[in-house]
Amino acid sequence: IVSRASACLCVLCGLPAAGKSTLARRILSTAAQHGWRATVVPYDDLIPEQAFRTKVVEDGDTSSYTHTEWKSHRQAVLYCIEQFLQKSEILPEVPSSSGISVAAWEQCTQGLMGPKGLKPPLVFLLDDNFYYPSMRYEVCQLARKYSLGFCQVYLQCDLESCISRNQSRSQPVPTEVILEMVKRLESPNPQKNSWEMNSITLNSTGTVQRVMELISSALNNPLSLGEDNKEQKDADRLKCANSVVHQADQACRRLISEAMKTARENKVPPERMRSLAAQLSESKATFLHNLRKHFLHEVPFIQGEEINVEHAAKRAAEIFNDDLKEILSRIMNDK
Repeated sequence: IVSRASACLCVLCGLPAAGKSTLARRILSTAAQHGWRATVVPYDDLIPEQAFRTKVVEDGDTSSYTHTEWKSHRQAVLYCIEQFLQKSEILPEVPSSSGISVAAWEQCTQGLMGPKGLKPPLVFLLDDNFYYPSMRYEVCQLARKYSLGFCQVYLQCDLESCISRNQSRSQPVPTEVILEMVKRLESPNPQKNSWEMNSITLNSTGTVQRVMELISSALNNPLSLGEDNKEQKDADRLKCANSVVHQADQACRRLISEAMKTARENKVPPERMRSLAAQLSESKATFLHNLRKHFLHEVPFIQGEEINVEHAAKRAAEIFNDDLKEILSRIMNDK
């Protein structure tokens, strides 16, 4: 007999302005009626804006590549949740090195401690875009580690409505960010990822009652440390895809740096240099996105069989280099 979970991690995912925060507030207002403690974990408030800004990192004497810190900040949010779960009687401090907002974290944990002794179930509503399955899987892993409930709610909203709602916000997300996210977003897919089985899709008029039933089911059916073969295979495939894309990304950045250097040495005019940089950056983003999809959906994958990540990344970089040379040649011939 599986006991009821002490907590549930509920992922709220979807495009900016799809209605996640509004739904979270509705869940909070009815959680007490179900005998739950609940809080929203708002990634937008916890992670500082500068974490998403691109930084130029020098790589040797002649090349450089861009870098962002949002991945480490996302991991820091999950670390804080884990520390809270471990120290249920004492509110843990946010490590100064984590980079997340201490004030925002204190706000979301305010009132959750309560008196010692038996506490009602705790529901964490993780409010973020979570556009890649790998982002959501990290939450699933944390739930599995502590035998917690895990569920996902995907807020489905058409692009035009999201952009319109976003523009009415006091601090809107740049429209180009939303347009780029549409290309990358992979909604929960239980048919492909068995760990996403406990997921529902809602539109903006969806009833909150379905979410409450989903959370209740997750609390009554906590994840266990044992993983079935299909889930492990899905996880291995995801890990492999991320490794290949990461290594290919580093190789592509170096190729771009070399291409920019070649263009400067050939006295390409500044306006053409800017155009070259923009084209190469867009080409890399599209290439890596397609590479990731290829490894997740098309590459044959046998559990226990090792895939040579380094070789796959090297081959991918060679393919990208062909595209890069074509763009560089076009720019230099037009100068």
